[in-house]
Amino acid sequence: ADYLDNGNNKMAIQQADKLLKKHKDLHCAKVLKAIGLQRTGKQDEAYALAQEVAALEPTDDNSLQALTILYREMHRPELVTKLYEAAVKKVPNSEEYHSHLFMAYARVGEYKKMQQAGMALYKIVPKNPYYFWSVMSLIMQSISAQDENLSKTMFLPLAERMVEKMVKEDKIEAEAEVELYYMILERLEKYKEALDVVRGKLGEKLTSELQSRENKCMAMYKKLCRWPECNALSRRLLLKNSDDWQFYITYFDSVFQLIDESWTPPPEEEHSLEGEVHYSIEQAVKFIEERITEESKSSRPLRGPYLAKLELIRRLRYRGCNDEYKLGDPEELMFQYFKKFGDKPCCFTDLKVFVDLLPSSHYTKFISQLLEVIPLSARAESEIALPADIKALQQHLCVVQLSRLLGIYHAMDKKQKLTVVRDLMLRYRHGLEFGKSCLKTELQFSDYYCLLAVHLLLDLWLEGEEMAVWQCLTLLEEGLSHSPSNAQFKLLLIRIYCRLGAFEPVTELYSSLDAKHIQHDTIGYLLTRYAESLGHYAAASQSCNFALRFFHSNQKDTSEYIIQAYKYGAFEKIPEFIAFRNRLNSSLHFAQVRTERMLLDLLLEANISTSLEESIKSMSLSPEEDDIPWKDLRDNRDLTVLFNWDPKDRDISEEHRKLSLEEETMWLRIRSLTLRLVSGLPTLSHTIQPKNSEKTAENGVSSKIDTIRSLLQQLEAAVDSGKKFLEQKIQYPVLGPPPTRMAGFFSNGSCQCQTSLFYLVSDIYELDTNGLEDSAEIQERIGNSFKSIVERLTDLFNKCKGDLIEVRDGTLKTHPNLLENLVFFVETISIALWVSSYCDSVLRPFKSNLQKKKKKKKESSVAMPPVFTHFLDYVTELQTLTSNVIDHIKGLEIILTALKLEELSLKDTLLLQEEKKFTKTVQGKVQSSYHHSVQEIGELLKKRLDTIKKLKI
Repeated sequence: ADYLDNGNNKMAIQQADKLLKKHKDLHCAKVLKAIGLQRTGKQDEAYALAQEVAALEPTDDNSLQALTILYREMHRPELVTKLYEAAVKKVPNSEEYHSHLFMAYARVGEYKKMQQAGMALYKIVPKNPYYFWSVMSLIMQSISAQDENLSKTMFLPLAERMVEKMVKEDKIEAEAEVELYYMILERLEKYKEALDVVRGKLGEKLTSELQSRENKCMAMYKKLCRWPECNALSRRLLLKNSDDWQFYITYFDSVFQLIDESWTPPPEEEHSLEGEVHYSIEQAVKFIEERITEESKSSRPLRGPYLAKLELIRRLRYRGCNDEYKLGDPEELMFQYFKKFGDKPCCFTDLKVFVDLLPSSHYTKFISQLLEVIPLSARAESEIALPADIKALQQHLCVVQLSRLLGIYHAMDKKQKLTVVRDLMLRYRHGLEFGKSCLKTELQFSDYYCLLAVHLLLDLWLEGEEMAVWQCLTLLEEGLSHSPSNAQFKLLLIRIYCRLGAFEPVTELYSSLDAKHIQHDTIGYLLTRYAESLGHYAAASQSCNFALRFFHSNQKDTSEYIIQAYKYGAFEKIPEFIAFRNRLNSSLHFAQVRTERMLLDLLLEANISTSLEESIKSMSLSPEEDDIPWKDLRDNRDLTVLFNWDPKDRDISEEHRKLSLEEETMWLRIRSLTLRLVSGLPTLSHTIQPKNSEKTAENGVSSKIDTIRSLLQQLEAAVDSGKKFLEQKIQYPVLGPPPTRMAGFFSNGSCQCQTSLFYLVSDIYELDTNGLEDSAEIQERIGNSFKSIVERLTDLFNKCKGDLIEVRDGTLKTHPNLLENLVFFVETISIALWVSSYCDSVLRPFKSNLQKKKKKKKESSVAMPPVFTHFLDYVTELQTLTSNVIDHIKGLEIILTALKLEELSLKDTLLLQEEKKFTKTVQGKVQSSYHHSVQEIGELLKKRLDTIKKLKI
């Protein structure tokens, strides 16, 4: 066992063998040997050995534990249940084995059996937790039941009765048990009863979370629409803590609900269960003013009361009745708020919510009013006034962010924008002085200046100023050199490099972000969207692997979390874990990565290192199966991960999110169908039956072609809806979701070319079943298809021609679309070659049959059917075309190597000396990345060229 713990698996196997020589029935040694075998990649031997031991139904703890570890490593948790089922039969009174059996069921989600196992445990050892495990398993049955009716009429009432029994017998001990009771009542929509539980004696056990009882009461009051109670409770909680924002919201919601219902307090008795109620605007105004007065006495400044006042103004304005309550002018209130909290980074995000209370004609005045109160000092008349300490710097930063949010910078012309950029960068560099003592992992105080300058330059770039984008990269690289942990710099660099078609710098940037766990799903798209489409195949494989490793381990990890939740009685977390697992399983990104990863593997290996058939088999792909949950796809991407300070009309909207999800789903459908069509190719090759035999229908192949034809129809439909979608010409914001590759796929002709290749498959199949006689028409059709495919591929190649990087008027311009077209060309020619090898497998037997006939008849001229010449010509043309593309790529490599970037006279003399070195680095990175892309594409094409040479019949 020690050897296994230290990872020395070979020694462990040897030691186990020694033991087994002496005691050949030592179960535990056999299992430990099996673990060693499993870890050295001999899965089949390990499984056989484990089953030998399992068949003997061992009951010693060591063997059981070791087998559990082994099955877990094999990802076969269902075998653990069989193991303990047998052990429990033999040792029926073992508390330990029963609880292991319960946990084994929990791993595989067998809720019904968990319920039974829990009760069996309780019978042996009447401990409360076991009883409630059983209750929780009922709730899980209700959650997983497809039929909502069943869960409301059977599982939940049963669970409720089980808990009520314990309540009547006064056996409730722990907080978790009360939580569980509350959870059942809430799911049964018995809110009144739930409220009674929380407010009653049982509720006293709810102590582990802060305000647990109050929060649960509040939730039930809201469900029951008991607004007086909502109001009184939130009022009471605000008196305790006037900084708790959620209770302000409930307080306002309830006041206005009561006003709309014209509620008045009952004359003789208490206002409500929770005490005094406010039911008029006057009371609300007075209450908020009192909170502000109270705040002035508090030891530390609280933001809540001031923001609550702005919130109240906003709500009153919305109802069209603000002015009569004399709450003050929002502009003045925001100004006062800034004076009080302007040196805190949260000041901007607090005010951002309320800027729509300002009339747009006052924006400039408001900003200059704020600037006037910031202590800035200039050394000389002509110089910029700078902050003397961090507080002043934070205040100034807040104003700059507000100026951007109010659209003041957007309205400027090019010259003004460049002046602001200079100004911001000067302030950025000056601010670095305050952060000299910062650690590498801390951000510099002035980083946002740099980021805002880059945003302004991005505006200029989008308006057609080519130079601006290089300046963006220069400033970001400079910023990163001073603040190496700034994720915003890295994310923005990633987006811009990708927009320019340079993927190479991105891998390092992304790995330095150190994305953990769920982030592979939320920001993984930044990598996977561009890696392959820019020709970095190796990096694309790797980025898919990162993501897939996370998604696959999620399955295993979640069951461990669930087991821990049972052990510690954290019942309310269990449904959350299940929902989390489901959300990840139906993640859009997971489906995309699975699909693209398989297409990529085929592209890199099929018919190169292994045959197409073997590749498809190893991925267990089949054209009939579709494992993507189309109806439940969840878009878990974080589209706001990049900070921006844009006004609402320029920011990413809900509409953008919806459209992006729609586009991603359409593109995924096209890719998934393409993959399934390719996976159908090897299923078509079959042994030729004589034409009149009945067997063709039986041997299943005819249904295979039907599958392919039906997939082809689905592909056509998907392409049509994709084209319709693109007609809307949607423009996402520059930092919003990146568009898919769909537009390029249609416009460069890859789509038409790939579709006609799959139609060709159908024709070849027809030729195969009808034989060569009387098939002149099919043969001619196939000949024409060959011709048009070569024409289409040539067109696609023409769309790849041109300079990838060109120097114009001393600035650089990259053409990433040419690179994307080249990548599509490689993919399309690969599909063409897979289809050709299917043609080859059909035509070869025909040819050898003809040659046999020729020998029999001893005739010198048996006429060769035209399809053979068509095919030969086609293969030769594919070979010539591929060779031309490889030559073109060699040419591109030479041009890219010869491009002397440093000699570019960067016209913008505004560049400082230290910036020049960053500009050089940035351009070098882009050049090197293009060079790398072109090399990888060229290498792959050479391998494909070799496979063409094998196709000469």
